[in-house]
Amino acid sequence: MAKEMIYNVSETADRLDKYVAEQTGLSRSHIKNTIASGGVKVNGKTAKPSDKLHIGDVVIVRIPEPQQIEAVPQDIPVDIVYQDGDIAVVNKPQGMVVHPAPGNIDGTLVNALLFHLKDLSGINGEIRPGIVHRIDKDTSGLLVIAKNDDAHISLQQQIGGKAARRIYAAIVHGNIKEDEVTVDKPIARSKRDRKKMAVDVSGRDAVTHFRVVERFGDYTYVEAELETGRTHQIRVHAAAIHHPVAGDAVYGPKKVQLHRGGQLLHAKMLTLCHPRTGEAMVFEAPLPDYFEKTLTKLRGRT
Repeated sequence: MAKEMIYNVSETADRLDKYVAEQTGLSRSHIKNTIASGGVKVNGKTAKPSDKLHIGDVVIVRIPEPQQIEAVPQDIPVDIVYQDGDIAVVNKPQGMVVHPAPGNIDGTLVNALLFHLKDLSGINGEIRPGIVHRIDKDTSGLLVIAKNDDAHISLQQQIGGKAARRIYAAIVHGNIKEDEVTVDKPIARSKRDRKKMAVDVSGRDAVTHFRVVERFGDYTYVEAELETGRTHQIRVHAAAIHHPVAGDAVYGPKKVQLHRGGQLLHAKMLTLCHPRTGEAMVFEAPLPDYFEKTLTKLRGRT
């Protein structure tokens, strides 16, 4: 059954889609689809996302019950950099979602892991087995996977306690003049767009260290090390210092020119202590083809 919500407009509002998104906490794109399917009515009539609301309007929103999602094994190739009885380290390609979710119910890294690995920790439930930390769909690179709950707890503590190191390669817009820049700005869910994150004084502490590797005039190749692990942290912090990650249409320029496959961001290095033996372990993933080709293109321009 669909969930029905009724809103009485008490003050002059903006567009219908914006108003409903703010009231429900759902994304604008989700609301636009709901409106298009007839799930939103104003004063008993169907409406368009761009319709203006007025004081006294009654908005009825019907949100379908969420689709039941089940993680099933799928024979999808996955680059397993290392594995033993407790952990696995994988190199996720750009364009792959980490775990099933509405809109991405299969074809994810979890679906591949369930096929290729025998055991995965259950702490994060059936939809995210073994997943200790995540990277975005269009970010490539290293992730550590827990094969049992003890390993999961240890890895979670290492990441949360800053004992594990995570270093990313990125190409950002503009010329960063300083060789090193530390961004210490709290991050929270954006109040304007619930699908985005934003620098917000009321948010959780977030620290990113940027180090310049190579300059190309209008672009800079950097390494970014996470001290904390907030959603979209590197992308938000890069945009906050006016050097958004190239290819990132969410936090950077809407017209993407350098690379159209997603943000140029790659989790290149991961260091941790083995959860059972305590051994210090260092893993590195070479820059993928899409990243190397972009660097070659930039070097050819200078």
